[in-house]
Amino acid sequence: MKAVYFAWVRERIGKTEEEITLPQNIRTAGEVIDWLITRGEEYAYAFENPKVIRIALDRAHVKHDAPIKDAREIAFFPPMTGG
Repeated sequence: MKAVYFAWVRERIGKTEEEITLPQNIRTAGEVIDWLITRGEEYAYAFENPKVIRIALDRAHVKHDAPIKDAREIAFFPPMTGG
């Protein structure tokens, strides 16, 4: 699966995107964040408040409890403001 990071999530992790191989027990978008946090301090810093992170699966915004099933891409966004 391709993981894509935007704005300060990208800056904190230090990369725009990467290919990730998830453990088989990861079933939801929120569980992906929980797993990423374990990959190092830059991920822990990027996702220190996971509830504010927005997630998209295959370019469609989803809630944290959305199943990842056959998704090919997961993207992470910090909170955004409009104007």
